[in-house]
Amino acid sequence: MPVPLDEYPVHQTPLSLARVATSDRNFYDRYYFNAFDPAGDAMLITGFGVYPNLGVVDAFAVVRHGDAQRSVRFSDALTSRDLNTTVGGYRLEVLEPLQKLRVVCEHDDLGFDLTWTGAQPAVQEQPHLILSGTRPIIEASRFAQLGSWAGTLAVDGIDYTVDPAVWTGSRDRSWGIRPSGEPEPAGRPTGMDGFWWLYAPLRFQDFSIVVIVQEEPDGTRTLNNAVRIWNDGRKEQLGWPRMHWTYEPGTRHPKSVRLDMTTPDGKPLEVEVESRPGIALHVGCGYGADPDWTHGRWMGENWSLSSAYDLTDPAIKARTPYGVIDHIGYARCGDAEGWGLFEHASMGRHDPTGFADWSSVAP
Repeated sequence: MPVPLDEYPVHQTPLSLARVATSDRNFYDRYYFNAFDPAGDAMLITGFGVYPNLGVVDAFAVVRHGDAQRSVRFSDALTSRDLNTTVGGYRLEVLEPLQKLRVVCEHDDLGFDLTWTGAQPAVQEQPHLILSGTRPIIEASRFAQLGSWAGTLAVDGIDYTVDPAVWTGSRDRSWGIRPSGEPEPAGRPTGMDGFWWLYAPLRFQDFSIVVIVQEEPDGTRTLNNAVRIWNDGRKEQLGWPRMHWTYEPGTRHPKSVRLDMTTPDGKPLEVEVESRPGIALHVGCGYGADPDWTHGRWMGENWSLSSAYDLTDPAIKARTPYGVIDHIGYARCGDAEGWGLFEHASMGRHDPTGFADWSSVAP
């Protein structure tokens, strides 16, 4: 049976848009957003995703304020492929593609009505590919954008007025193959010595900079993307970032990183990024090994869950190092100051930063 999307001339394969062009159960299609007040104590991360081969649509929203973290999640059956971006009390509206979106969450514990406006054009990232042996476990496309937020946010009885002159953030839009839903049978073990990742979309007054680096345990770089996007839409590639890290002693939590890059005319460009409090994506957001809920998992029809986390709880603190953490990042580039996302994961062996195995920490 055709679906309404089939009326539009946007097909890329002979298939109806009711189907994706792969039988891989892990196909996904997702929005991700973060929002924060640089001078405040609140940070929001939220997202919406569909998993056609799992028959699931879901969304999440997490707010950290001080040492408290609130998470709400929604999940339901995906009954058709269409332009409906609603699940439970969560909905997303594309007001102006690639520029303006509205995100609404209706829940007693965490609610918001927020409008995103891009500060510069969205930028396409290099393809994401991670192999387990010879099998792709991540094979995805993604674009990123920096911008501002306007609206209202309420969490656990605290109300925030979200002023676009103050509240900033970044978003990404990705689709492809990524581990989703219930864990698959492992098959023949391939082993994993480590995972190392940096993602830093940073917004300054006149431009934004987006840096992505993924490395193997021996330092081989499998993903390198560094670009500056000016407010007028011009883009500059910034080459191969050389990184100089400072970690909190006894941990792998980053204090700062200096990125040494090069403009197209050969001039050096240095960016210093310092971490501020953030949110572990595997504590309530559904990423990685989140024990409470993961993206694409079948939870039944019209399911929702609200959870509160005490970030001083030893059990939560023990989980935090073993996943990707989205820190607020304060950045300097010459005389320019900016803010953005400082997303980092360092697990297992990573020779360039001196971590020998999964138990290694900074001196």
